[in-house]
Amino acid sequence: MDAATAKLIGAGLAAIGVGLAALGVGNVFGSFLESALRNPAAADSQQGRLFIGFAAAELLGLLAFVVAMIILFVF
Repeated sequence: MDAATAKLIGAGLAAIGVGLAALGVGNVFGSFLESALRNPAAADSQQGRLFIGFAAAELLGLLAFVVAMIILFVF
């Protein structure tokens, strides 16, 4: 296996995290909607945690994308 092939495989594996971040964001919003439908009075107090969970999941996705681009174009 030459270096170019290994670089492309590594970038592809690092990009898997972007798809997993999308699953994480869907899980965060799905859990929020489920809990809001069960207890609508508590939904307003949980909205801040919703955005923190969204930001954390999205940050990990962006980090995976950056790592994939670094592997692809720097090394």
